[in-house]
Order: sequence, then C-alpha cells, then structure tokens
Amino acid sequence: MTTAVAPTGAAPPATARTPAPKKRKGIRSPYPSWFYIPAAVLFIVFFAVPTFASFYFSLTRWTLFDVQFIGFDNFVQFFQEPQLVQGFVNTFIYGFVTSAAKVVLGLALALLLTGPTLGRGYLRAVVFFPVLVSTIGVGLTFKALLDPFHGVVNNVLGFFNLPEPGWYTDPNLALLTVAGVDIWKGVGIATLIFMAGIVAIPHEYFEAARMDGAGSWSVFRNITLPLVRPATATVIILSLIGGLRSFDLIWAMTKGGPGFTSDVIASVIYKQYQAGFFGLSTAGNVILFLVVIAVMVPVSWFLNRREAEL
Repeated sequence: MTTAVAPTGAAPPATARTPAPKKRKGIRSPYPSWFYIPAAVLFIVFFAVPTFASFYFSLTRWTLFDVQFIGFDNFVQFFQEPQLVQGFVNTFIYGFVTSAAKVVLGLALALLLTGPTLGRGYLRAVVFFPVLVSTIGVGLTFKALLDPFHGVVNNVLGFFNLPEPGWYTDPNLALLTVAGVDIWKGVGIATLIFMAGIVAIPHEYFEAARMDGAGSWSVFRNITLPLVRPATATVIILSLIGGLRSFDLIWAMTKGGPGFTSDVIASVIYKQYQAGFFGLSTAGNVILFLVVIAVMVPVSWFLNRREAEL
C-alpha cells in the first residue's frame, strides 16, 4: 500500500484563523457633562433671560405696575433728542480716544520697562498701581485736583502765570479730561499685556538682527511690532469695550456735565432711569449692546485675520 506524499514546495494546508477578539465599546460616562450645567444655568439666568427681556421692554412704556407696548417709539425718541444723540457721539469719541492712547502708551511703557532701565521693578509697580485703585476713588481724587478754583493743578499753573483751564467745567475739555484720567488709570493693564508679549519673543531674533547690523528702530519695526500683534489685538479689544461701556469714572467726575457735553450712552441711560423713563432707558441699553457688538465683531475679525496671516 502506497501513501501519497505531498510534492516538495507545496504550501501546507491552510488552518482556520482564530478571529481577533472584538473590542468592547467603552460606555461613556455622563459624569463630565454635568460640569456644563452650572455654567449653562448662570448663562441663561444672568445673560440670556435679561437680554431678551431688555429687548422686549425696550419696545414698551413700562413701570413696576404697568406695561404698554409702543413698538419702536423709544428708539425713535432716543435719536430725536439732541442730548441723547450727543451722548451717542461722545461714546465713540471716548472709546476710540482712550483705546488708541492705551495702545500707544502701553507699548511705549512696555518697551521701556522690558529694557535695561534703572529702577525697572519700581517703575513697573508705579505704572500698574492705578489699576488697583477704585475707579470712583480715582474720579473723586482727580475732581479735587482739577478743581478750576481750588485745585492743586490750577494753583501750580497760576503760580507760573500759565492759563488755568476749567478742566471739567469747560464744555470743550470735560470729555477729554475724563478720557485722560481713564487713560492714566487703565494704561497699566495695557503695559502688562504688552510686556508679556515682548518677553515671549525669542531672544535669538534680536541677537540675529543685531549681528546683521539692524538698529533699534529696525528691530522694533521688523521684529517687535509684528510679533506682539496678539498682545496688540488683546489691548485694543479690551480697551475699546471698556471705553464704549464706561460710566463710573464719568459719573464720579462730571455726571455728564456741563450740560450734556460729557455724557455717554451709559450716563444717559442712568439719567433717563432716574427721571422715570424706564422704557427709554431700556432702549438705551439695547442700543449700547448693539453698538458694542457692531463695533467689536468686525474689529475682532480684522485683528484675528491679520494675526492668522502671520
């Protein structure tokens, strides 16, 4: 009896492969999603509900006991009264002046305080100190210092036979005076942000530029300024939002006076609320909200786009 022999080089008989064990699908725990609930509740209660309520009440003439729907009459009245329009215009002037000044001065001070300056630590504390002081306290202090008749500033100017302006009694100076105090108080934050941006630039860039013979202006224009663009965008956005919404410093120093020359939208809203025009003041709140959105959305888009291009 002969047995068959497999030819040389023939493949061994195939064996059945053991199927790989199936991976068990992990059950996703719902526990992390609970962390969103407190934030969502706070957002709805303190932002969403008041915002939608403000939009509704801006279309009404309301008191604590009565609500009468009047459509867009409050908005029409807001833009028909000269003092309200003046506050609307002043808001833009105040916001853009303070924002531009904080960017320029903040960058200049940051360059000074990140360089080899004598007493650099002390100067940093001096620049940042106004940020820590109460805004109302700053307003009242400068109101006393700039008093046209008994203020220290005008007394010093009079001693040297210099003009003694009415800092917050002159209609042409009142708004700019408050803006100057706002700049003095807020430039410390801008300086701090710029300092963080400058310190984050790799030092090798500056060394390579100096080895190539670049001067201080060339280093600033070609290295420092482009690389602190994220800090610049942050300062512009924060300063502009703060300027458009400013109220406490203006109210502490001038209360919108003399007349309505230093009024902004926020102070106009407060005055209308004091007078009992609740619907009109609510319409002013809505206008302020829309103004901030209309200004900040394109500004943020432009700054972020330029940053992405780098």
